[in-house]
Amino acid sequence: MTAGLPGVLERPWPGLDVAGLTILVTGFGVSGYAVADQTMQRGARVLVVDSADTDENREKAQILEVLGVDVRLGREHTLALPAGERVDLVVTSPGWRPDQSLLVEAEDAGIPVWSEVELARRMQPVDGPAWLGVTGTNGKTTVVTMLESILLAAGLRAVACGNVGLPVIEAALDPGGYDVLAVELSSFQLHRTEHPACEAAVVLGISEDHLDWHGSLEAYARDKGRIYTGCEVACVYPVHDERVLGLVEDADVVEGARAIGLTLGSPAVSELGLVDGVLVDRAFLEERRTSALELAHLDDLAHLGPHGAPPHLVLDALAAAALARAHGIDPAAVREGLRAFRPGHHRAEVVAEAERVAYVDDSKATNPDAAAASLRSAEHIVWIAGGLTKGADVDALVADAASRLRGVVLIGQDETPFTEALGRHAADVPVVRMAPGDTDTEDGRRTFMQRTVDAAASLAHAGDVVLLAPAAASMDQFTDYGQRGVLFAEAARRRAGGTA
Repeated sequence: MTAGLPGVLERPWPGLDVAGLTILVTGFGVSGYAVADQTMQRGARVLVVDSADTDENREKAQILEVLGVDVRLGREHTLALPAGERVDLVVTSPGWRPDQSLLVEAEDAGIPVWSEVELARRMQPVDGPAWLGVTGTNGKTTVVTMLESILLAAGLRAVACGNVGLPVIEAALDPGGYDVLAVELSSFQLHRTEHPACEAAVVLGISEDHLDWHGSLEAYARDKGRIYTGCEVACVYPVHDERVLGLVEDADVVEGARAIGLTLGSPAVSELGLVDGVLVDRAFLEERRTSALELAHLDDLAHLGPHGAPPHLVLDALAAAALARAHGIDPAAVREGLRAFRPGHHRAEVVAEAERVAYVDDSKATNPDAAAASLRSAEHIVWIAGGLTKGADVDALVADAASRLRGVVLIGQDETPFTEALGRHAADVPVVRMAPGDTDTEDGRRTFMQRTVDAAASLAHAGDVVLLAPAAASMDQFTDYGQRGVLFAEAARRRAGGTA
């Protein structure tokens, strides 16, 4: 730091001035690059370290180095703070674990360690955009993109950002100036975020995930709960989730912020819910003790599933509506935005229909809770499941879905968790175990997925859904869940006689 200039913690914010600070950025992914770019432009000395000395990282480094950023690639640069150099602030990638040696050394030395999100919140101008925050184990991206659709329908300049798409710091400092940000935040991002200060925020639910990173379910939940810190208007929560309610009750919020519940039943006061097929608001209207405000109909969401919107997507719509209403959005815009919304790829996406059988790609369902939501979306399902379970227990998932299973097609290298659970809870359901085959090449994966879809189709009856909701990660046979979903969609379309 330049002599005589105050340290980062002594500088006022919002509108934090980073000029003269030495900022160490750990991790050169999308958010790390954005932090380096935005802070360098504003007069900070920036050093970036990343263990991956790849062609892609070297190409990005060349761009920033021309502008004066010091980029050091290779594992040796990530093990400790740079020797003999002063560092005023560390901004870390969400992928870096809390016990990473460089981060521990920085904390022990009294150097602040922030997420990109914390830095964005502090650097954003006083008159910058409002934040509407979304986190939870499942459903985050669906809700922020639904919310974005509603905000755009209301005529606002808005964008979904954070854990999806645009880094928060780019959105917060955009020279054109957004009115409002729909901010998706992961538990990793929230771990190093002290002041999200959202206008309104929601935790969609908490279930076991990323416990190897956080250490325990309690620590994971605490990090999720940080999104409520500093909420100004509303802490939104699903009324059936006692763990999330506890996070709301423990949150340090702005005086006057309210707890707003979400339910698929008839809502009580200060809740949004469902009455006779209508999404209604009993929270953000003066007459809430005696009246409910109509927001949308289930028919407005019918395009979100082969047999209409499944319950988990209706709850997602209520969450997006609650955040929008907290910002003062008119009910007509809520309805228009929900009508216009289309789910992202690999998120309960209907990709084909053949012989009155719908093919649904929910490859993003990489854990049992996410798969459970999809499996409740239709009466009769041929389920494509399997992959890397990472130790997750699928027993309750199979028990809950058993009555809806027409058949099961198992993929993945380790079918044991699924075959054992199916044997206990769905012994009469036909199960096809796909031989792993050659999945080391893209052609091999494409052939494998076509055989998988053909096997599923052979079990399906008219009116059924063939559902890819693996409840497991993909890396044993595919590069990622996206590739798994793309190949499923291609195979389903070929089956339907269309172009892949």
